[in-house]
Amino acid sequence: MDRKEKLKLGMERFETPAPDLIGQFKALAGVLLTAALTQAVLASEDVPHRPFAQLADLPDAGQFVVGLVYEESEAYHIWASGRQYSVNVKAAGENYGIDINQGYVALQYGITEKWAADLNIGGTTVGWRAFSPGNAVESTTGLMDVSFGVRYQIFKEERDNDSPWTPTLTFRAGAVLPGWYDKDFIYAPGLRSAAIEPELLLRKHFGWPGLGTYADALYRWNRTTGNDQYIVSVGLFQQIKGWELDVGYRRLQTISGSDVYFTDPNDLSTIVYPRAPREISDAVEAGFSYTTSKRHIRYGFHSRTVVDGNNTDAKFWVGGSIDVPFGGKRSG
Repeated sequence: MDRKEKLKLGMERFETPAPDLIGQFKALAGVLLTAALTQAVLASEDVPHRPFAQLADLPDAGQFVVGLVYEESEAYHIWASGRQYSVNVKAAGENYGIDINQGYVALQYGITEKWAADLNIGGTTVGWRAFSPGNAVESTTGLMDVSFGVRYQIFKEERDNDSPWTPTLTFRAGAVLPGWYDKDFIYAPGLRSAAIEPELLLRKHFGWPGLGTYADALYRWNRTTGNDQYIVSVGLFQQIKGWELDVGYRRLQTISGSDVYFTDPNDLSTIVYPRAPREISDAVEAGFSYTTSKRHIRYGFHSRTVVDGNNTDAKFWVGGSIDVPFGGKRSG
């Protein structure tokens, strides 16, 4: 069976009716145990994840936060087996690379002053021309990989202020469930993998008023293939009244896996894209947000640019978000 036939069969599988989401999420703990034992496949990393260690802060006890996030990216070159390739295709006066559009709902709930839960679920689509004979358009669309977790706030800077060095420090026990999209698609929009991911998030003010640092580190056990990953981001933020500016660095490292390569380096349609690529990327991230003084509604913009890596594409991400809190009792 050639690659086009595989793509066609993958799209036919996607077009079948999707399972009942409500039934799946009635027992998250049971699903997590099942996910840890399930075998699936792996593609390019794209699990829903809020930037700048935002999840270090928790909602108030009894408070819901409903977030809406939209993101899109484009990449015009890739790194494969340590070599850079252009994937830019010109057609009708336009440039086409690897394009992703996605949106997801980011839900949070404050269980107590120190405990919170979160769930991120949405849809994604990716398309390209460079890897098909004749530069024909190929794409896949479906449910993003679903992430959820429980967070415990070890320290809160404003609350636990016995020492001037105390940061806001939060531990998150997270998990990922595979989405629904064509698993055989080259540069598929996500891991399509069940995973468990412990994570530490930190935010700390220092120096002049409003200046601070953030850090976010997670280790992802991909229970499907065993090629685990870690993701680390560090950076600075500056708060001015309701505004916050953020800038930082993000590193993604896959511990094991196989290289992406071409049987004929002069023909991109001969790409061999493994189920478990050893993806590595270094990126610069930046953004800003504004939080209203009365309702504490947060409007945000973020971007990320991959500047180096291997077995990955040079994505330039831009996105916007809104987070609206409901209910709860402020801890003051």
